[in-house]
Amino acid sequence: MSRSKNILLHVMAAFYIFAGFSHLANPEFFLAIIPPALPEPALLNVVSGLAEIVLGVFLLNPATRSLAAWGVIALLIAVFPANLYAATDNVGPGGPGTGAGAFNWVRLPFQIVLIAWAWWYTRPEETRESS
Repeated sequence: MSRSKNILLHVMAAFYIFAGFSHLANPEFFLAIIPPALPEPALLNVVSGLAEIVLGVFLLNPATRSLAAWGVIALLIAVFPANLYAATDNVGPGGPGTGAGAFNWVRLPFQIVLIAWAWWYTRPEETRESS
């Protein structure tokens, strides 16, 4: 793996581990953006936080990296409705109407970037044979 790809892998893993712990330490923000139609928001928040922590750790292990990257992609797709709800209802920690406005909309296309970043690690590493 190239040095830059390895550095970006560690940045991504740290991002998900930190985000996962944020779900557990500061649930108010995450609970606010869970669409009201979904059941058990507190449970969904804990499950998604734990999933982010586990996936972030598993990204660092070459044996589990590809599966973890696919897990990150699945998680990003699963949480997209929460990001869409946050954007359409301008949801912030205080509920609808208290969000960051345009920032909530910027998060939506950024999901594509995060999915592409994770997908980069689903591919097997090419090994170079020395001549």
